[in-house]
Amino acid sequence: MTGPLTANPNPMRFDTGALGTWYVTGAVSGLAFGQDHTFPGDKSTRADLDNGQVFIQKTSGQFQFFVQAGAYSIPVLGTPYLTARKTTGYFDAVPQAFLKYAPSDSFNIMVGKLPTLFGAEYTFTFENMNIQRGLLWNQENDINNGAQANYTHGAFTASLSVNDGFYSHRYSWVTGLLSYAFDKNNTLSFAGGGNTRATSHVSVVTPLLQNNSEIYDLIYTHLAGPWTLTPYLQYTRVPSSAELGIPHSASTMGGALLASYTINSHFSMGSRVEYIRSNGSAANASPNLLFGPDSKAWSLTLTPTYQYNMLFVRGELSYVKASGTTLGYAFGRNLDNNSQSRVMLEAGILF
Repeated sequence: MTGPLTANPNPMRFDTGALGTWYVTGAVSGLAFGQDHTFPGDKSTRADLDNGQVFIQKTSGQFQFFVQAGAYSIPVLGTPYLTARKTTGYFDAVPQAFLKYAPSDSFNIMVGKLPTLFGAEYTFTFENMNIQRGLLWNQENDINNGAQANYTHGAFTASLSVNDGFYSHRYSWVTGLLSYAFDKNNTLSFAGGGNTRATSHVSVVTPLLQNNSEIYDLIYTHLAGPWTLTPYLQYTRVPSSAELGIPHSASTMGGALLASYTINSHFSMGSRVEYIRSNGSAANASPNLLFGPDSKAWSLTLTPTYQYNMLFVRGELSYVKASGTTLGYAFGRNLDNNSQSRVMLEAGILF
């Protein structure tokens, strides 16, 4: 969790004897929002259960585990809203679960359904400064099946993963993360990787283009009193492939600044500003990675948050503006509008 929301500091715990101490926590929350220029099939107003999840984990000893189960939605800027029922159906009711072997404090191996190594935002709403994920996040994967090795030495951390990318169940992705903490207030991270072979599998959670891409992130985190600042740069590339029917390569380049300001022990303000651009041309059948070939977009999101012990409530205002769009890839019922605004409310409990 990047904050400003904080997990329950005194979670339920169970001593299982030879199996060690297990912790049980969770998140239950609902959201409601209104939006303009809705996509076909979406609604101008909605209410939904966006989190109804339980987390069970063992965090000590050589053999550890984590299981996350329940219902959830993943609201994202610039895309139609998928209800918790649909989202949970796509990833199933156990979105993350892994076994962890930790023979030492500096090295461990994880196997199972893992969170991605990419990006500065996590998958689920309560984990981030903002309720919705951003435009850059939408180019990244969020959950993958595979194995991951992690090593820590002083201020240096490294991770290496072999996985199925965008949940394709084809284990051809190789990703890595390098991180260095200059001090307790400043950390620089680099994440990179991609698909090592052409993969034709496609589903709602496995887009053909992104699943055959390369992704690179440079992320800096700075803490200064009440401020948490996280600027990051992202580059993605999809190579041409005659086998997959991709006649020309395409890429995106983007940058974002995530910021959170703590007003007092209960109130905070989160914000995100970002810009992303894709290259290519509709005339030469370049693949679409954004709102049409050679399109670009920027967004602004503001998220005030209030938390009292385990209870929280937060609002959100967001605006996305696109340009250079291609008819059929933009906003609105006719997919021809260049902007979208949303106002959102989320409330719940972290137990």
